[in-house]
Amino acid sequence: MSTIQGQVIAAFSRQYLVELPGGELLPCLTRGKKSAVACGDFVELRRTADNQAVIEKIVPRKTLLHRSDAFREKLIAANVSQVVVVVAAEPSFDDVLLARCLVAAHHQRLEALIVLNKCDLGAQADAARAQLAPYRSIGYRVLELSAKTDAAPLLPFLQGHTSVLVGQSGMGKSTLLNALLPDARAATREISAALDSGKHTTTHARLHHLNADSHLIDCPGVQAFGLHHLAFGEIEDGFVEFAAYRGQCRFRNCRHALEPGCALREAADAGKISVRRLKIFQDISFC
Repeated sequence: MSTIQGQVIAAFSRQYLVELPGGELLPCLTRGKKSAVACGDFVELRRTADNQAVIEKIVPRKTLLHRSDAFREKLIAANVSQVVVVVAAEPSFDDVLLARCLVAAHHQRLEALIVLNKCDLGAQADAARAQLAPYRSIGYRVLELSAKTDAAPLLPFLQGHTSVLVGQSGMGKSTLLNALLPDARAATREISAALDSGKHTTTHARLHHLNADSHLIDCPGVQAFGLHHLAFGEIEDGFVEFAAYRGQCRFRNCRHALEPGCALREAADAGKISVRRLKIFQDISFC
């Protein structure tokens, strides 16, 4: 029996929901105990029944956003072109996690957009803006909105992209998604029924279509974003403002910590780069 190709739009454990070119949704399994399939993957599959198939092969990916620690790797989304990091005025957000997300995006050459949600909260919003100021100053796009009242300002930034929404729990990511896609909850119920996985499906990534050319992958809130799979130089590359100072340290193998003649620490002392951003880099690269 010949294989057919489709795109993974939802996952739970070793179960996947694959969308075929005609729009049919087909529950699929993988062979073996381990699976390296991610939401957004294009796959070749073989039907085993009218409403069941097995994934035989992953089509080579254009991009893969993932995180890792010393023990395991967590796939987030495949074949995306943009990462949308959602932060909020309340509760306060972790700028270390934000920086880690942006490093991972840079490594995969993805466009990045920071969305500041709940920007109507007065003093809290002002504090969040101040926290994001170093990111604006080095060229990151920051969009302010309040998802509860109007999520429409985000739509132009999503056009022509397959975007993935990432962020900590409590940032309002689900509110934002439901404002953009009122049918998202219904789609979630449909996926849950197809995979027979109930509430657990909500803990895994899901792909939604905005239009023919624009797609949005929602993934669960993250409290950590490990970069164990990246080398020191790759993490350094992800701090884009460091580029002007690379190669100027006294020592070629400078780690930008305590070494004398470090161009980055001198730049931070002179106010040319963010002291906070340098500290985040040091924390990430030495953990």
